[in-house]
Amino acid sequence: MSTNAIKIAGAPISWGVCEVPGWGFQLDPEQVLGEMRAVGLTATELGPDGFLPADTEALKSVLARHELSCVGGFVPVVAHRTDHDPAEDLAGPLNSLVAAGAGVVVLAAATGADGYDSRPVLDDEQWSTLLSNLDRLAGIVAERGLLAVLHPHVGTIVESRAEVDRVLAGSSIPLCLDTGHLLIGGTDPVELAKTVPQRIAHTHLKDVDAALAAKVQSGELSYTDAVKAGMYTPLGTGDVDIAGIVSVLRDNGFDGWFVMEQDTILEGAPDGAGPLADVRSSVTYLNSVT
Repeated sequence: MSTNAIKIAGAPISWGVCEVPGWGFQLDPEQVLGEMRAVGLTATELGPDGFLPADTEALKSVLARHELSCVGGFVPVVAHRTDHDPAEDLAGPLNSLVAAGAGVVVLAAATGADGYDSRPVLDDEQWSTLLSNLDRLAGIVAERGLLAVLHPHVGTIVESRAEVDRVLAGSSIPLCLDTGHLLIGGTDPVELAKTVPQRIAHTHLKDVDAALAAKVQSGELSYTDAVKAGMYTPLGTGDVDIAGIVSVLRDNGFDGWFVMEQDTILEGAPDGAGPLADVRSSVTYLNSVT
């Protein structure tokens, strides 16, 4: 295993901040970023459009005020349609990420609909368009000095293991290994990390209640309802082998960021510690396995 210190970052989704309309109560940036620092985090992903300022100087100011660096950001793009240019989806977020000094653009193959509870099945022509666009977008990102990665994600075009394999075979874009979304989509994240370590350039660490994940897979529960029910648990308390994934990646030379994400939905302003308690627990656990 690498002896270099592990790089740990946070993400606003652990505080319920999400791009999906109607997702839940949205905490303000001052609280979220302040609580990140309170648990010892020094880096974050940006969160959805509109969470932090679009103005580049204001964005840099708010991050500096909270003593946080930016490692990347999640950018959904509609990349499977011939009548839509996904570079348009990318342009604004990419400008913000460049201004914030980020290193990674985390792309998701969005369906074009709000939310993650349903998705279309693509034909071969749409798949060809998607794969071509992924490489094109990676090139646009590289021209700005950042690295694009694809995030397999429930409710997007790339969810299942067969779809992940199709991306791996048909494009050169690296992956964001999201341990939760992979498991829910039917992929063993440890096995994937062992099989294609050279294609993994960024990591989202989630722990998952496998019983709730199975209900999403079977259609018994929607993805959103499963998140509300607590499908994502603090690291070390669910059914994902977080320690094993960290070990496999670091043994294979991974030197990217481990971004802690325990997606949550807030019904209202939290009483007491709210999401902070689970984040603190996850930070403690991750530090214990490295």
